[in-house]
Amino acid sequence: MSLLKRQIKTEVEQPLNLPSSVFGISSPYISRLARIDGVARLTEKERLFKIAIEDNKSLGHSPGQFIMLSIPGYGEAPISISSPPSKKNTFEICVRAVGNLTNALHRLTKGDRLWIRGPYGKAFPVEEIKGKDLLFVAGGIGLVPMRSLIKTVLNERPTFGKINFLYGVKSPDEILFKDELTEWGQHGISIQITIDKPHPEWKGNTGVVTTLLPPLKIDETKTVAIVVGPPVMYKYVIMSLGDKRIAGHDIYLSLERRMKCGLGKCGHCQINSVYVCQEGPVFRLSDIRYLREAI
Repeated sequence: MSLLKRQIKTEVEQPLNLPSSVFGISSPYISRLARIDGVARLTEKERLFKIAIEDNKSLGHSPGQFIMLSIPGYGEAPISISSPPSKKNTFEICVRAVGNLTNALHRLTKGDRLWIRGPYGKAFPVEEIKGKDLLFVAGGIGLVPMRSLIKTVLNERPTFGKINFLYGVKSPDEILFKDELTEWGQHGISIQITIDKPHPEWKGNTGVVTTLLPPLKIDETKTVAIVVGPPVMYKYVIMSLGDKRIAGHDIYLSLERRMKCGLGKCGHCQINSVYVCQEGPVFRLSDIRYLREAI
């Protein structure tokens, strides 16, 4: 057994010195013990983890929310939930290895334990957008939180109108959920993928994701746009959506990149008077259009 796994095994099995009554209430400060129920390699940097909560209760999340995940000795970080809501005690997260915690997570395997808190944050308004045409615009790992909403929509496909999905990545090797993208296309989603620069193995569109928008035909009176991606992408996508005459109140963004504690205590995600982890991470563009430094 590796040093990492011995450390986790020792620390997660230590009993918490808390009164038993606290486990009968829902507290955002109390972590829940969970285990890895499966791991799938998506790309060189990203892996999809199936997490099972050991109290056998469902996570109770909505699309767009996040959890706080911790590994003893390696810290805690906000992680987007990538699966649709479920009554089961399992959910999925897709994680890129970029630091101590995420690299430690990538070294774990099925059966290993960790801690979670949540879910936290404001979700996508699924009920409000029913009956609308949907335009999804994802950049890179922005597809991770968006996947939860897309799969929720597919579970209720007849209640939504036309669906377009635009996805931009740096190279073909960074495309996430390749098999699922094909499946989504078979369920009535129009899918377009672009890469930033020419690649010998790529025969599709080349250019940033906004190059897919001008020829797209949409009905601006009944289209809702959902945009998730790197910060640099937002400004240009919003400008392109403006050219399509999609109103600000019909554009939703996720600003989750700024979050840290999940409880509005550390101030890391504060944008002027707004705490992203409390009032977001999902925002309607019309609500933050004039919030300095938000975009």
